[in-house]
Amino acid sequence: MSERQGRVDPGRGAATWRDGDTPVLPAPQGVRGWWRVLRRGVPAVVVLLIGVILILPLRLTERMFHGPRRPWTGPYVQGVCRLVLRCIGLRWHRVGKPMRGPGAVVANHSSWLDILTMNAAMPVFFVSKSEVRSWPGINILTAVTNTHFVTRDPKLAREQAAQFAARIRAGHRLLFFPEGTSTDGQRVLPFKPTLFQGFLDPDLPDSLAIQPMSVIYRAPAGTDPRFYGWWDDMALADHLLAVLSAPVQGDVTVRLSAPISVSGHTRKTLSAAAEKLVREGFDFGSKTS
Repeated sequence: MSERQGRVDPGRGAATWRDGDTPVLPAPQGVRGWWRVLRRGVPAVVVLLIGVILILPLRLTERMFHGPRRPWTGPYVQGVCRLVLRCIGLRWHRVGKPMRGPGAVVANHSSWLDILTMNAAMPVFFVSKSEVRSWPGINILTAVTNTHFVTRDPKLAREQAAQFAARIRAGHRLLFFPEGTSTDGQRVLPFKPTLFQGFLDPDLPDSLAIQPMSVIYRAPAGTDPRFYGWWDDMALADHLLAVLSAPVQGDVTVRLSAPISVSGHTRKTLSAAAEKLVREGFDFGSKTS
């Protein structure tokens, strides 16, 4: 297996997680390796582009009948992501049932693949830092999935909290990454309680609940267990080529825990309760792989 020195993705910044032992990503090998890249990558890009084109008129029609609610485009995006995963060859399955009623989802974060695997499991709308909007490739995925971007500026906190509450009231299932960054997929980092303050806004429904989601990637046999993790200064293009050129793919499990009622919690107790369930789901899924 030949390898090449990985490029540095300038868009990831200082916030990315590092552990001092980042592997060099495997590059496509020979004609067969590049054939796998084309065989998986071209259909995936075509599905995404068609998905972007068709969602525009669908959203306009949906708005006429349902206003800000997304009863059509949510499941539509879910279907697009399932098709892309099929094109890539990454098998996935879900354990547990998606919550009903008003609420949000919190999950561990391992990779750009989370956009596909989490959306395949249930209709969600990601909450991400505004810098991600300009990342080539990722910006297509965020456009298809109608990601909610936030800016780390205290001056905008009130405005952004109002936007967040409006989407929750409209029935949007927003998904947060309380770790604040992606990892190698082999751990759950401590949650940042500050993020949970948004769930305590008095304008939100009293019955609001948070559903913990644990995502466990299993690498192809014989490869580094961290194969699907995207962290440190890994360039997106290099990681994408490594995944697409793999001779065989691994699989991913999305575990949904029972929702946690927000009522009666502080941001710290809510964060601790959500982290406990995400960690338990992750550890259980990792042991049963």
